[in-house]
Amino acid sequence: VQLQASGGGLVQAGGSLRLSCAASGRTFSRYAMGWFRQAPGKEREFVVVINWSGGRTYYADSVKGRFTTSRDNAKNTVYLQMNSLKSEDTAVYYCAAAETFNAPIRVREFDYWGQGTQVTVSS
Repeated sequence: VQLQASGGGLVQAGGSLRLSCAASGRTFSRYAMGWFRQAPGKEREFVVVINWSGGRTYYADSVKGRFTTSRDNAKNTVYLQMNSLKSEDTAVYYCAAAETFNAPIRVREFDYWGQGTQVTVSS
């Protein structure tokens, strides 16, 4: 499956952004979809995962209550709504797909990755 992330940009602290990840190539609904991020000099870290149906989500503590993920299987797209952004949210954000009915959270559990989109939050 091919993944294309978009929607990143520059925003002031406290602002909002909505990321999208469009998938193509295989049956989208077979995949759990995750968002990860990587700041300069740091390891890629888990942000959120949504299972194949959208009925189960799991968030990193650092974004809980501020970020919301959703998916539209008819459009082969997953979304990440980011509110109350902080400077520490600055990173390249990646979407990823895992062919499982579970909701994995580890980098190694994901089979496909998008190219990443830059999110910069100015304080």
